[in-house]
Amino acid sequence: MNRLTFAYKTRILPLLLLALGASACSAQEPRDNGTTGTRTSNAPAIDRANSEVTGSRRNAITRAVQKVSPAVVGINVTEVREMRYRSLLDQFFEQDPFFQRYGPRRRTFKQELHGLGSGFIISPDGYVVTNDHVAGRASKVIVTMTDGKQYDAKVIGSDPTTDVALLKIEGKNLPYIEFGNSDDVVVGEWAIALGNPFGLFDINSKPTVTVGVVSNTEVNLQPQDGRVYRGMIQTDAAISSGNSGGALVNALGELIGMNTIIYSTAQSGMGAGSIGIGFAVPTNRLKAIVAQLKKGDGIDRNFWTGMNIQQIDDRIARYLQLQEKEGVVVVEIIANSPAAQAGLEPGDVIKEIKGETIKSEDDAVALISDSQVGDTITMKILRDGKTTNKTMKLTTAPTR
Repeated sequence: MNRLTFAYKTRILPLLLLALGASACSAQEPRDNGTTGTRTSNAPAIDRANSEVTGSRRNAITRAVQKVSPAVVGINVTEVREMRYRSLLDQFFEQDPFFQRYGPRRRTFKQELHGLGSGFIISPDGYVVTNDHVAGRASKVIVTMTDGKQYDAKVIGSDPTTDVALLKIEGKNLPYIEFGNSDDVVVGEWAIALGNPFGLFDINSKPTVTVGVVSNTEVNLQPQDGRVYRGMIQTDAAISSGNSGGALVNALGELIGMNTIIYSTAQSGMGAGSIGIGFAVPTNRLKAIVAQLKKGDGIDRNFWTGMNIQQIDDRIARYLQLQEKEGVVVVEIIANSPAAQAGLEPGDVIKEIKGETIKSEDDAVALISDSQVGDTITMKILRDGKTTNKTMKLTTAPTR
């Protein structure tokens, strides 16, 4: 089964294989057939051909790589997690209510985890963008430049929902990547991925470059661990473990996305490599999130709706006498909640949210999750065979 996998890598020494190829060639003694003059006269043509081949090596892709490579960085992170010690008794009796209440308290310990990823500089004063799943919870971040210099980085802010993190290193006149307009991305155009797969930055402090095309745009993926991936750019440029947070640029050397997640035949580890289906967060989405994170206020997603929804199956469709199963049904409304104040009722079928058609519960969850406290959400609902519009203003979730 193919799986969605973060292009992020816990530190493992890469396995390098040296392929040695042997080729055979045969030669014959040249015959003295009076063609020596002809060979000499062909020399200018051969020189011209060689010159043309040499010139063709410098193309749009190589120019783009040369332009953006200095701004691509390797990221090494240290994360401290609190782990629970599981004794033999825990394994046997962890489901026993009596043991849970009266048994010995579980001991915890802190463990350092080391990982790596990619990033890119977006301003000459040292702002660096990467994925939240790379550095969002890190206690220490080290950024490695292409000249080999290393900087301690500070996490300015992070948004787990969109999987974007903003770092800051101390520096001046640093190389940086220019943002392109992801709305102008064309399916089939060149896509160049630069990053730090498997920690190869540690070898020579240079990003690894892979090339493909933009395979698709506006791809909506299922939410992954609370992260919302909507409007993603799909590419077949190889993206492997450690590429998370790396740059996806076009042939002009403009940033069009941040490499984030891949389809893989393996769940994790060395086998979680590219099969030609990778996804990048588009730049226009990045710019909006980064602008908020720069302010230092964070992104407030601590809201509530006060409603529970459910996927429409055959049974629900028959009960509500629906002709199709698209949308989600509201099954519960909490009094005085944003949903209640919006006039929603149990049995309402939500057909659209924020102007987008709802085909599944995942669609509804993703669109609502990608909101902030104070946002007003527009919805189109079906009630008693009639369509109507509702607006719901999100408020801060009550404390429990």
